[in-house]
Amino acid sequence: MIREVHFKGSFPSLKKMPECKLPQFAFIGRSNVGKSSLINLLTERKSIAKVSKQPGKTQMINLFEVNEEWILVDLPGYGYAKESKKKRSSWKSMVSTYLLESPMLHLAFVLIDANVPPQAIDIEFINWLGQNGIPFNLVFTKIDRQNTLQNNKQIEAFRNKMLENWEELPPYFAVSSVTRVGQEDLQSYIDRLVKGEPV
Repeated sequence: MIREVHFKGSFPSLKKMPECKLPQFAFIGRSNVGKSSLINLLTERKSIAKVSKQPGKTQMINLFEVNEEWILVDLPGYGYAKESKKKRSSWKSMVSTYLLESPMLHLAFVLIDANVPPQAIDIEFINWLGQNGIPFNLVFTKIDRQNTLQNNKQIEAFRNKMLENWEELPPYFAVSSVTRVGQEDLQSYIDRLVKGEPV
């Protein structure tokens, strides 16, 4: 149950972030994957994260404290083609430093658009997480845009692509910010992790 959510600020780097003893759960994905909509769904707030049709809107690390128990970390999306090389380099430095060095990062949720075939940039990012020992789960978004059979095919195709490099696959969730399917599953999963209960 989400009782309260407080915006803690936007930060350009890990060094600028305030010290915090609460576990952090990071959300990241390709630009325009529906991250802001998912965060609003997860926190049960209509506009805690700004939804934009323009890819690459999130430029800094946004922190939200949930129930005074954990921190939701909204990371900038990757793969926006119109960004300059300088901006892409800055993104890489900011996000990779956070993911590699944040002492309180508990888990990263990588968002994948369930409506498109497996994208190389998603696979590359996931492989990078694995190579660096960063724990993560997958969240397939926008599942309301096609039927269950199509969703299952896309999810299976993505997981099969991962099996080219992975022996064991992480847990995944299938979520719609429109129909709210998957909302409770994701909320209760994080709640159990925060409380140290089996998942």
